[in-house]
Amino acid sequence: MTLQSQLQQALHKALLSLGIQEEALARISVSAAKDTQFGDYQTNAAMMLAKPLKKKPREFAQEIIDTLVVGDLAEMSIAGPGFLNFTIKPEAFAEHVLSLAKDARCGVTPVARSETFVMDFSSPNVAKPMHVGHIRSTIIGDALSRIATFLGHKVIKDNHIGDWGTQFGMVIWAWKKELNEEALNAEPLQELLRLYRLASMASKEGESIKEECRAELVRLQGGDTENTEIWERAVKLSKVGLQKIYDRLDVSFDHWLGESAYNDSLQSTVEQLLAIGVARESEGAICAFSGGDLPPKKDPFKKSHPETKEWVDFPMIIQKSDGAFNYATTDLATLAYRKKEWNPDHILYVVDHRQSEHFQQLFDIARRSDYPGQLNHVSFGTICGKDGKPLKTRSGDLPQLENVLNEACDAAKLVVAEKSHLEVEEEKAALAENIGLSAVKFTELSHNRMSDYIFDLEKMVSLEGDTAPYLMYSHVRPQSIFRKLEGEFVLPDRISFTEEKEIHLARMLARFGEILPTVLDDYRPNILTSYLLELARAFHSFFEACPVLKSEGIEKQSRLTLCLATAQTIKLGLSLLGISAPEKM
Repeated sequence: MTLQSQLQQALHKALLSLGIQEEALARISVSAAKDTQFGDYQTNAAMMLAKPLKKKPREFAQEIIDTLVVGDLAEMSIAGPGFLNFTIKPEAFAEHVLSLAKDARCGVTPVARSETFVMDFSSPNVAKPMHVGHIRSTIIGDALSRIATFLGHKVIKDNHIGDWGTQFGMVIWAWKKELNEEALNAEPLQELLRLYRLASMASKEGESIKEECRAELVRLQGGDTENTEIWERAVKLSKVGLQKIYDRLDVSFDHWLGESAYNDSLQSTVEQLLAIGVARESEGAICAFSGGDLPPKKDPFKKSHPETKEWVDFPMIIQKSDGAFNYATTDLATLAYRKKEWNPDHILYVVDHRQSEHFQQLFDIARRSDYPGQLNHVSFGTICGKDGKPLKTRSGDLPQLENVLNEACDAAKLVVAEKSHLEVEEEKAALAENIGLSAVKFTELSHNRMSDYIFDLEKMVSLEGDTAPYLMYSHVRPQSIFRKLEGEFVLPDRISFTEEKEIHLARMLARFGEILPTVLDDYRPNILTSYLLELARAFHSFFEACPVLKSEGIEKQSRLTLCLATAQTIKLGLSLLGISAPEKM
């Protein structure tokens, strides 16, 4: 149990004995103090509850203190208009750190009620290599999946790949004319991209080529044997190419249910929405319109006319006038499948913020269709170059993800060559690969997902600043202490802290179990990255001020315990971000 939860439990018990009704306790919490000069934790319970009781907040705060039983855990005080502050006693911190050092979960308690999460992330189009734009969805989705799983939830990871659509008419057309079989087997995604570009350029030169590509798509959609075989092989080879990237990033999925998986249910999806009145015919197409139960400003099916400022319909097309379906239809069919097969409590769509209007409409249709689960669009901003503009190559294309990863690892090689103490070349190469990939991941996850950020490789792989290598070093440094010991370190029965730097490091270690669950409140991995950076800074301050190996007796045992708990917490925290902490650098 965390220190925070122990205090909150004691507070609730005291409030009940003071006559506060149990339903009112849901609003009462204990939180980490923003300024530790007032204490480690605080609550505004007295200020929230005093007025209904017709009491002064400070007087009621004193009543709470007189009733609270916290034993040897903390000292209590009142500040300002009635804040109740808790200062954890050094003995309590020492006892707690000792328990953390023995705990593989570093103080994180599994959730009381496990829920089912479907994580929809990455989702590239097949027949094309992943580009830099896929970094955010892939890495954020993977981190959230790891954290939710660790907290005790059931997580289903679904890679909803784009394996159907107009691009395949173009690929099939070029496949029949220009396929390089050797290149296809060696670098399938690059060869498929070449074929797509070939067809795209040819289509711009004449309408007849466009018609030929459309005809190939119609044959595919109609079940033509040759085109179906080409499509199946293209998808299979694409998955092989994509899997290489996922393996390198240590990202995995439970399912690869792409758009094509729902082809047979698209018509029935449209018919069901017609039947319940969510959709209707409009100019030959089938569209979903407003349900009329929301104010216009909150209705995703209404838009303000740019000239008249009147609210006009903004429908979602779910079947085109020519009878064709689109990705909106597929998303609705996918939602129905997930409800039937997995019945999740939550579905997280980790997708670019530019798709927000689409998801607002999708979620509103789900609401009107009595979908029971909670749907969340975990949106994110843009990756920019040093010029502040969206990251692109000189030709104006989005950089391929593989090239971005290679560049990061090349930059890491320079840092390793200059600063690493490793002597074996294979170990240096492995470290550079780890640093490069981890730098990309950590840079992504350390920003608020809604903000844009600058992609600066030199800063990302630096051992200084708020970077992955800095945290890796913060794990390696305590490990090096244990390597200098004579014999294996065995945790003592008792430890104690007397120095402020010791106590502050203990304070930060205690907060891991409190902070990690809050990542899922708004799906923000940067909460964890910020914590790990604070913990690392606390450790380095402790290390500089408090000699470890030169100390003796219980002081030495206590400081070694702090080092062990720090290394374990940083390693676990990084692993939840998909980052492997090295033992040596």
